[in-house]
Amino acid sequence: MQKDRPVYLDNNATTPLDPRVLEAMLPFLKDRFGNAASRTHPYGWEAADAVAKARDQVAAFLGADPKEIVWTSGATESDNLAIKGIARKYKEKGNHIITAATEHKAVLDTCKVLEKEGFQVTVLPVDRFGRVSVEQVLSALTPRTILVTLMLANNEVGTLHPIAGIGKALAQEKPFFHCDATQAAGKIPIDVNELGVDLLSLSGHKMYGPKGVGVLYVRHGGKRPRPEAVIHGGGHERGMRSGTLNVPGIVGMGAAAEIAGKEIEKEARHCRALRDRLERALLEGIEDSLLNGHPEERLPNTSNISFSFVEGESLMMRVPEMAVSSGSACTSASLEPSYVLRAMGRPDELAHCSLRFSFGRFNTMEEVEFLIPRIIEAVDFLRKLSPLYEKAKKKV
Repeated sequence: MQKDRPVYLDNNATTPLDPRVLEAMLPFLKDRFGNAASRTHPYGWEAADAVAKARDQVAAFLGADPKEIVWTSGATESDNLAIKGIARKYKEKGNHIITAATEHKAVLDTCKVLEKEGFQVTVLPVDRFGRVSVEQVLSALTPRTILVTLMLANNEVGTLHPIAGIGKALAQEKPFFHCDATQAAGKIPIDVNELGVDLLSLSGHKMYGPKGVGVLYVRHGGKRPRPEAVIHGGGHERGMRSGTLNVPGIVGMGAAAEIAGKEIEKEARHCRALRDRLERALLEGIEDSLLNGHPEERLPNTSNISFSFVEGESLMMRVPEMAVSSGSACTSASLEPSYVLRAMGRPDELAHCSLRFSFGRFNTMEEVEFLIPRIIEAVDFLRKLSPLYEKAKKKV
């Protein structure tokens, strides 16, 4: 445990680069600097070979074919390409999109842009655990529905949607099915055929790879979606995503995918043990604390807990020895309570009192044991300063 650095429990925001991934990347940051599109000399050939190997690695990780892997700059771009690309390509066949209230902003904001273009968007409500059901999706379908886009795992609470069940139900339906699997990658197994998705988004930096690289899986068989390009110029990636390929990043994502595929079961056990120990200690040791998200159908590394009468930001400041989040990293600068927790029915005052603890492969039980008493002590201290807590206790 690093004594001069906070304990990092914000792995859902980003993961540290695995040293094995860095080792794979280094040659392509130094001597092997060629452009993968340069076909006339060895520098380009070795870059193209490295990209092809990484494509194979990511395809194997997803149970896909290498030709179904499209490189992007990250999951946000992948989501934009999938949603805008399908909507605009097939607008003559329909103008209706279905999503859910707890999706990442990369999905929700992209859908809002399409609404301004005349598309209709149905945002499904979630239950108190943050899930939608197969029946909800089917009942929302219309003859004009062209796309259903749902995440595999929620980034704030870890809840899993029943994607495989939805994929099976949509198999004989007209709409394409897109899944943002960014938060699930490396934490639970992902097989695109078992999930029944037509498109799927990933990001390298959520699975111990580098930032600035991602993937959009685009199915070749079945309905065979062909999203319209969002970025133009050069026709790279079979015309779906133009731009010089980030060879070092792609090599890193390929290595990260191969490592994750081999170690996923061991890592899930490791993270679950850490999560369960912290969660049990805090829920049992702090009265008026509440778990957010599904108790079982969730990621093995994620625990989102509300501590009544204690603002999440104040708790983080009171325990500087830990690095955690009071929401997703993409919206944590906002003073608004989590829209995910709101959608799950949590009142604003409780949403403000929540912290997300997300574990990773480099965390240790020593770190967990170090933090438990500090968190309990901090909650107790802050509650003693709260007139609302004092008032609530007097009513009991």
